[in-house]
Amino acid sequence: MSASGIALHDVVAALDTELRTADIPDYPPAMNGLQVANRGMVHKVAVAVDASHAAVTAAAREGADLLVVHHGLFWGGAQPLTGVPYAKFSTLFGADLAVYSTHLPLDAHPTLGNNVQLAAALGLNPTAGFARFKTIEIGVSGECDEPTADLMTRVRTFAAAYGSSARSSVPVEGRRTRRWAICTGGGANSDTLREARERGIDTVIVGEGPHHTTVDAIEHDLCVIYAGHYATETLGVQAVGAWLTQRFGLPSTFLHLPTGS
Repeated sequence: MSASGIALHDVVAALDTELRTADIPDYPPAMNGLQVANRGMVHKVAVAVDASHAAVTAAAREGADLLVVHHGLFWGGAQPLTGVPYAKFSTLFGADLAVYSTHLPLDAHPTLGNNVQLAAALGLNPTAGFARFKTIEIGVSGECDEPTADLMTRVRTFAAAYGSSARSSVPVEGRRTRRWAICTGGGANSDTLREARERGIDTVIVGEGPHHTTVDAIEHDLCVIYAGHYATETLGVQAVGAWLTQRFGLPSTFLHLPTGS
C-alpha cells in the first residue's frame, strides 16, 4: 500500500467486481455498493454487520476511512436527518468515513459469503446451493451423517462466541443429520422451509425466523436451528476485510457489536 493510501474509487471498483454487486438481485433498501463517499483515499478499513451509530462511531475512533457493512444505512427507507440519523451522518462526514454496503452479494459469494463461511466454521462441506431468490441461490447445502446433537453443540459454541444463543425447532437428541442447508440472517421463512422439505433436507441452520416457521418446522418434523441473525452474519464482513488486506495491503479491523438477535 502506498503511504498516501489507496484511491476509494479503486477499492470500490474491486469490491463491485469481486462481489458482483451490479449482477446480484436484492431488496431495494439494500442499496448495495458505495453508500457514502469520502474525500477520495482509503488508509484503513473497518468492517461490521450493521451500519449502526455505534459502528460508525467505532470506525471513526479506529481511524478508518472506509466502513464495509452487511446491513447498510437505508434499511428504514427515507427519513429526516434529525436525531440519531443526523448524529450518524455528522460522524461520517466529520471523520471523512466512506460506507460500502453488501447484502445478498455477500451472502451468496462462493468464498467470502456468510453462508459458505458459516459452513466452514461448523465443519460442513457445501456441495450445492439453497434458498433461491430470483436468479440466485443465497445459501448452501450438503450432506453428512452425524448426530444432530453434535452439530447443535458446534452451533451453540459458534453462536456464543458472537454474543448469541442457539435453539432448535425440535429436540435434537436421537436425530441424525444427513442432508443439511444453511441460510444465514433471517433465513427461516415459508419459502426456505418448503424448499427444504421438497429437497429432503432434514436440518436447516439459519439466523432467525418468525414464530410461524417454528410451528411449521415442528409440524413437518424438520430440525431448524436458529443461531442468531447477528452471529451468522459476522463471518462475511470479516472475510471481506481480510480480502481487502490481501488485495490492497489495507489494515482491517472487525467491529464486534452484537445485537442479541
